[in-house]
Amino acid sequence: MYNSQNGKFCHPERQRRIPHFYARDSSPRQGGAQNDSISTDTNSTSMSHLSQFDPEIANAIESELIRQRQVLEMIPSENFTSEAVLEAMGSVLTNKYSEGYPGKRYYGGNEYIDQIENLARDRAKALFGVSHANVQSYSGSPANQAVCFGLVSPGDKIMGLHLFYGGHLTHGWNVNFSGVYYTSVQYVTGRDGYIDYDALAKQVSEEKPKLIFVGATAYPRKFDFSTLAQIAKSVDAYLVADISHIAGLVISEDHPSPVGHADVITTTTHKTLRGPRGAIILCNGESSEPLKAPPERSRKYLPTMIDRAVFPGLQGGPHNHQTAAIAVALKEAATPEFKEYGHQVMRNAKALAQALLDEGIALITGGTDNHLILADLTPLNIGGKQAQNVLDEVGITLNKNMIPFDTRKPFDPSGIRLGTPALTTRGFNEEDMRVIGKIIGEVLKDSTNETIKNKARDTVRELTEKHPLYPGLTVL
Repeated sequence: MYNSQNGKFCHPERQRRIPHFYARDSSPRQGGAQNDSISTDTNSTSMSHLSQFDPEIANAIESELIRQRQVLEMIPSENFTSEAVLEAMGSVLTNKYSEGYPGKRYYGGNEYIDQIENLARDRAKALFGVSHANVQSYSGSPANQAVCFGLVSPGDKIMGLHLFYGGHLTHGWNVNFSGVYYTSVQYVTGRDGYIDYDALAKQVSEEKPKLIFVGATAYPRKFDFSTLAQIAKSVDAYLVADISHIAGLVISEDHPSPVGHADVITTTTHKTLRGPRGAIILCNGESSEPLKAPPERSRKYLPTMIDRAVFPGLQGGPHNHQTAAIAVALKEAATPEFKEYGHQVMRNAKALAQALLDEGIALITGGTDNHLILADLTPLNIGGKQAQNVLDEVGITLNKNMIPFDTRKPFDPSGIRLGTPALTTRGFNEEDMRVIGKIIGEVLKDSTNETIKNKARDTVRELTEKHPLYPGLTVL
């Protein structure tokens, strides 16, 4: 339920457990002043200029807003930002060019942009416990490209988890820049879906890569960063931890941190971190001197190597509206409420996994240690594409996905991938997850039964109405 007094997306009985970043808090401060840390406007927010000038775009945006409100968004890489983040993204900061870094710009008029970028960098460093943060990468893929550009040379050998076994395109996939400009060797999981660290250590010893990516888009278990660091050090390879999916869980301490183990850490800002589209690159080392090349490529000079790889190596001016929105999201992530959000994401994921198992759905690794679940639909005699489509029909959004040792093709694989970050943001809890797991199981086991699908649609509608999204927000 939406509480109009405090704006929280939760049932009153669950307010302790649900984050409050969508609140329009009108509670007075001492002296009667309003709390200006969160918007106090309780009227509807609209985009009147857009709707008047370009009704076609406005209608499309409004339709997407309605879609997000009315479906169960369960793609684990998606989330809902706060309205404060949305406001920063739609600000006048998009007008300003700012090539360079704070205090070292190639354009004038950047005193306030410098303030914003320094806030974002300082908040990232404090949250993750590192000495350097770059917040200019446009998204996760450019961030990983910058790391490769800064740390290794074309043709050098890199390693990453194979895409079909849960890895990411930028970790060495053959049609990606990382597999075209570098000599890529991929590692895989075992038959049980887990990374075999002994097998990986043997492969690394034989291949002797210069850089090793660790991180995934569809791996439901925790990473042993300490063991991975030992493996990388055995051949003096850089260890790069891509924590795009789990950054929020690292902050909430529901997943071990790679800090102190990985040489460089990359993350997007829009998954469990719940910010705008963007990325952060983290590392330790001597203070960055982005205007001059370091005397050598070494861990000592990682901050300078990273900064110079982002600009001027790959990008021009940063997107200042994005930087501001990242700063807002990082401030939100520093609150106790965000830690509770991370805990609830985990509780929800485990409850959902158990509900799916109870429905007879096979899960890769048998469950989850994080925010996502990878299901093998082979025993149900239904492909991932068909499953994605039929669940779309009833208002459940997830994605088809390859599973380890999949015998099917990527456009119609054997699995589906789903997760809990977005629904947790809306205030869903474990009981809701048990209901969702049950209806997913019922639909997938009898996907042509219209009675079952109609029942599922009714349940989805009840759940989304119980947990409203962006009350009062409109485009038209």
